[in-house]
Amino acid sequence: MSQDTIIKIDNVTISFWQNNVGVYSLKDLITQRKSPFKTKTILHDINLEVKRGDSIGILGRNGSGKSTLLRTIAGIIKPHHGSVTVNGSFAPILAIGAGLELELTGYENITLLLALYGTARRNTNAVDNIREFSELSDEVLRMPVKQYSSGMVARLAFSISLANDSDILIIDEVLAVGDQGFQAKCADKINQLKAAGTTILFVSHFPEGVLKICKTAILLEDGHITHRGTAEDICKDYQRLF
Repeated sequence: MSQDTIIKIDNVTISFWQNNVGVYSLKDLITQRKSPFKTKTILHDINLEVKRGDSIGILGRNGSGKSTLLRTIAGIIKPHHGSVTVNGSFAPILAIGAGLELELTGYENITLLLALYGTARRNTNAVDNIREFSELSDEVLRMPVKQYSSGMVARLAFSISLANDSDILIIDEVLAVGDQGFQAKCADKINQLKAAGTTILFVSHFPEGVLKICKTAILLEDGHITHRGTAEDICKDYQRLF
């Protein structure tokens, strides 16, 4: 892998076990001679190379494998075949509130996650920066996260992830949460990170968001990469699916 390559995906296939329709009991298993489980392949022989500083949008309909691809890159899911090589640190924003402990306060979550990321040692102003960016009050940050609205959770999780100063930012749909002002603020911050050299992988169902953030994009259909190109071209290909 060259020094300019930060992520390399070689022939990756991901499959999961699922219940076999029609097999619900021992009698069904014997009489129908079916296995109670079958495999479903989510990603088929994926090959992708991401250069440092790239900003890549990932588009596709529901069930096309977008989130599975991001989770594989983040190391959450291991490929059944093929390999994923990541040459850098990453901050995955894969779900609303992912990584937050609901019983802890906002401040306690900030302290915990910054310690896990190692950010606290590098940036003594990280807590203040997170509070300012999230626009959550001191009173709210002293409350347990389980009392937050979904928008407040998204603000906190996003603000902590953006404070991580990682080489790669992995974003799955979460920009759709929260009010328009905060969405615009997050998009501006992501573009600042992109200008500073951060690599961006961005999944969205909204072509407008991909066009604002990404230079290039890929289109996934039924677990296959069917199109690659500029963000403008791939967004047009995606819109033709409907």
